[in-house]
Formats: sequence, structure tokens, C-alpha cells
Amino acid sequence: MKIGLLTGGGDCPGLNAVIRAVVRRALSFGIEVLGIRNGFLGLIEGDVEPLTGFSVTGILPKGGTILGTSRYDPLRVMEDRQKLLNNLKRYGLDALIAVGGDGTLSAARELHEMGVPIVGVPKTIDNDLKGTDYTFGFDTAVNVVRDAVDRLHTTAESHHRVMVVEVMGRRVGWIAALGGLAGGADFILIPEKPYRLDEMCKVLESRHRRGRPFSIVVVAEGAFPAGEEPPARIGEGGSSSIGFRVAKEIADRLGVETRVTVLGHIQRGGSPTAFDRIIGTRFGLRAVDLVREGRFGQMVALHGTRIDAVPLSEATAGPKQMDLEQFADAEVFFG
Repeated sequence: MKIGLLTGGGDCPGLNAVIRAVVRRALSFGIEVLGIRNGFLGLIEGDVEPLTGFSVTGILPKGGTILGTSRYDPLRVMEDRQKLLNNLKRYGLDALIAVGGDGTLSAARELHEMGVPIVGVPKTIDNDLKGTDYTFGFDTAVNVVRDAVDRLHTTAESHHRVMVVEVMGRRVGWIAALGGLAGGADFILIPEKPYRLDEMCKVLESRHRRGRPFSIVVVAEGAFPAGEEPPARIGEGGSSSIGFRVAKEIADRLGVETRVTVLGHIQRGGSPTAFDRIIGTRFGLRAVDLVREGRFGQMVALHGTRIDAVPLSEATAGPKQMDLEQFADAEVFFG
């Protein structure tokens, strides 16, 4: 038996933990693993390499993915679709394991519907895939945000500033909410709950009156004010981003010096946390088990402490938004 393994979409910490686990589990059953470089694009172009025990030695603590990645849609062009199907036969692949987020797993779902034996592994730094409690990479990003907020507290307090921290989260606010809560943010803005400028400024002004002349505001990049439509396009942290807009609104309204820190791709980089290494490993092991059991069209998922499986159709049925009841826990500490 031979399995093809690819990583697609944006990179994040924990991908190498999955690769390592898939290879080690497969080899223990005498199954060959063919690594596919740069996502589905590698399968279309025939850019592949055998993965051995030596290939995955020492990769557990490394960020990114040793296979490379891309956001290429393999089904957009009919010619590419046919090349992919031809290469599955050419390389003698009995199954595919696709590691990725909504885009990669939506393509995996369509390929399954076309008869391709495929299993999905959930990877999204935003934690916005349905059917799983957490995705790997997310915990590392939350820890990066928490560390940044911890560090910004000291400079904000020293200079009596409001510090606005813009974090990832185009459609959902999981990173902003949990990172802000862990770091002790004084206000958090998420896409699921459009913000009201008056409400936020009232909270920040109250802090200043009580002798706390500094504040930390964490903003998800997809946040937007009440009364407006969600942004059709999210900037890349430039001066037109939501972080800079919020900072200007605060400065104009309160007359307080306000600075912006855009964390951007820093949240994607570096070594994965222990949690991400563990669930990435467990996801990889279970993915091989699903292949051996012939349970294709499924995605491995974390439910509590168990690793289960859910249909790819369920996992890709829209983004998993932040639970506003859980967000209310963070709101207790606003101000």
C-alpha cells in the first residue's frame, strides 16, 4: 500500500508533527509514504519524494512544513484536474492524506465525491473549521499574542499609551479572544460581534479616570464597527487596516497617544507549543488508521480529549465562529 501526503494552505506550527506521525505510523504497518511538495500543485506537477524514517528525524520542533505548501486549487482548471488523477495512478497511490484548512479540505471533499480515496487533517491557525474543537497551530498563535500583549503592557504603562494589537482572524475572532483574555487585554474586537466606538471609548476613558492611564486593545483583522458590512477584503496590516482605524478613532475621541502593533505572520512562525505538537501527532496517527480502515471522505477531529472523525462535508460547511457566551468571559475583564 502507498499513501500520498500533502500540506496545503497557509503554513502554521505543527505541520511537521503531522508529517512525522503519518510516516512513522505508516511505516510500522509496511505502508509506503510519498511526500507531495507544495500542496495539490505538487501532485499536478509530479513534484514528489519518498518519505522515510530518516526524512522525519528531528522535525517535530520545527515550524512550517518540510513539504512546502501552496493555496493552489487543483479543481479550478480541468486540465489540472486530469493531471492530478493521472498522477495518482502514475505513482500508484492507494490513498491521499491532505492536511489543510477550509480551501484544502474543500478540494479534498470534491475529490472524494469524484471517487478519490482521501482523508483530511484539520490545519487552520484561525481555529475556524467545524467538526473539531481545536486545530493545530492555533494554540501557538494564541501564545504568540499572549506574549506580545504581556510585553506591550510595560511600554503602555510607562508611556501612558493605548496600545492596539492587530492579530489574525479574517472571519473569526478565536485568536483575538483567547490571546487577549490570556494577556489581560482591556478590550477585544472580533468579527462575530461588531464593535461600538462609544462603548469601547467609555471603557478606556473610565480606566484613565481611575488612575490607570494606559490600555491594551486586541483587534482581530476582520473586526468591523456596528452598522457597517463586514469588510469584503482584508488588508495586509497596512495603514488602512482595522488596527490603524481603531487607533485613530481612539486617539481622536480620547486625546490619548495611541500606537499600533500588527503581529501579522509572526503568529505563523516558530516552534509549535506542546499542545500543537501533541494534537498534530495524534491527528497524523489517526489519519493513517482511517486510511487502513477504508474510511475515506473523513477528517480527523478533536472532541474533548478523543481523536474522532467527521465527514469532510461537515468540516467545510462554513466557518466555526467564536461562541459569544465564551467571549462574554473575556468581556468581564474589559476595563
